[in-house]
Amino acid sequence: MKFDKLPYDDVLKEIGFVADSLGYECYVVGGFVRDLLLDIPNDDIDVVVVGKGTEMAKTYVNYLRQEGQPAKYSLFENFGTAQVKAHDMEIEFVGARKESYDRGSRKPIVEEGTLHDDQLRRDFTINAMAICLNDERYGELVDPFNGVEDLKKGLIRTPVNPDITFSDDPLRQLRAVRFAAKLNFIIDEETFKGIQRNTYRLEIISEERIAIELMKILASKHPSYGIILLYETGLLKEFLPEVNALYTDGGKKEGKRGHKNILEHTTQVLSNVAEKTDDVWVRLAALLHDIGKIPTRRYVEGEGYTFQGHETIGANMVDVIFKRLRLPLDEKLDLVHNLVKLHMRPQSIVADGVTDSAVRRLVFDADGHIDELLILAEADITTGKAWKKARFIEQYEELKKRIEEIKQLDFVRTFQPCVSGTDIMERYGLAPSKRVGELKQIIKDAVLDGTVENTPEKLYEILDKEMGYEK
Repeated sequence: MKFDKLPYDDVLKEIGFVADSLGYECYVVGGFVRDLLLDIPNDDIDVVVVGKGTEMAKTYVNYLRQEGQPAKYSLFENFGTAQVKAHDMEIEFVGARKESYDRGSRKPIVEEGTLHDDQLRRDFTINAMAICLNDERYGELVDPFNGVEDLKKGLIRTPVNPDITFSDDPLRQLRAVRFAAKLNFIIDEETFKGIQRNTYRLEIISEERIAIELMKILASKHPSYGIILLYETGLLKEFLPEVNALYTDGGKKEGKRGHKNILEHTTQVLSNVAEKTDDVWVRLAALLHDIGKIPTRRYVEGEGYTFQGHETIGANMVDVIFKRLRLPLDEKLDLVHNLVKLHMRPQSIVADGVTDSAVRRLVFDADGHIDELLILAEADITTGKAWKKARFIEQYEELKKRIEEIKQLDFVRTFQPCVSGTDIMERYGLAPSKRVGELKQIIKDAVLDGTVENTPEKLYEILDKEMGYEK
C-alpha cells in the first residue's frame, strides 16, 4: 500500500528531505499511521530514523531556521530522542532501536537497530505500522505484522508472543484494554490469554502510571466495556479490588430473590453516565458509587439483603483509593467523595416527596455540583421494568424543575449561614469542640428549613436561646 498524499504533507516531505540529505531512512510511525487508516484526525507525529534521531532533529530545526521558519528542539540524549516544536506542532524524533528488559523493571536496555527491530518492540500490530518519508519511497506503508488486517477485523493483537510483550512492559496490558475501549475492538484470544497469565506483573508498575491508564479507559467512548475487560482479564483485582469484589451471584439464598449483580449494575450506571457527560471524574464516581455495598451487605430474615449505609462507607473507601492510586487529593477527590456519599439522596427525596427543605439541603450539600449529582442519581435507575423506570424519570424531572427554581435564586450562597464557627467561639468564649459543631448545625438546619432569615441578628437570637443567654 502506498499513499500519494498524507495529512500534514508539506511538513512530512520537509522531514523526508532532511533525512535524505543525511542519508537516513525515515518513517512516521505509531498512532499517526493507525488513525490515518481509521480516518481519525491525529497531529501527533512520531518519526523513527534509522540513524541518530537527535542529529536528525537538530538538522531539521537548522533547515527550518534557514528557511526563515521559527523552530526549536529539546534533546534527550540518554534516550536517543528529541522533540521539535515547529509549524505549531510538536514532532518526536527517535532513532530506530531494539530493546531487552530486566524482569524487575520497565526500563529497557536499548541498542541501535533497524526499522524492523523498532517495529518488533511496539505494543500492538495496529501501532507497529510505518510510512516511509524518504523521497524515493514517500508514502509507502511498511506493515510486517498485518496491522491493516487487524484494523479491518477490529482486533488488538501483539506483534510477538504476548508473554514477551506483557512481561517486558506490563503496562501494555492496560493499554490493550484502553485501545479496545477507545476503538470498540476485541482483544485477540492469544493476546487476551497472555494478559491473564501476566496480570501479576503489574506489581512493577507505579500507581501513578496505572491511574493514568484507568482514567484514559474511563475517558474512552466505551468505558464500561473497558471495565468489563479489566475484570475478565483479571487486571481489575490487581489495582481496584474494591470494584472487582462487586461481581456477585446476586446474593440468592434458599430460593429467595436476591439482588442485582453489583458489577453488572455498576457498568450499566457507568454507561448511562457516559451518555450524559465526558467528565472523567463523574465517570469515576459512577464506577465507585456502590463499592460500599460489599462491606455493608447483610441478610435480614424476611427482608433479604440490605446495604445500609453503603453510600457513607463507599465515600470513605473513595478516599483510600485516591491515596493508593496517587490520584489528586484536591477538589477532584472532594467531588468524587461527595457524589458517592450523596448518590442515594435524590432517590430518597423523590420517594418521600419533594419538599423545599429537602431540595435546599440537597443543593447545599452538593456544594456546587448538583448537576453532576443528578446525572449520577438518574443513571443509577437501571430497573428493567418500564413502568417503574418511567415513574422514576417523571419524579426526577419534577425534582430537577424544583432545583432549577432554587438555583436561579442562588440558594447555595443564600443558605450558607452567615455566622461562622469562629464567630460562635468568639461570642460565647468557646474553644474548638463538638459543642461548636452542634451550634453550627442548629443554625444551618434553621436556615435550610427556611424558618429564619439568614442574618446575624436572627441567627444569634437562636444561638443565644440555645446557650441560655435569652433576655
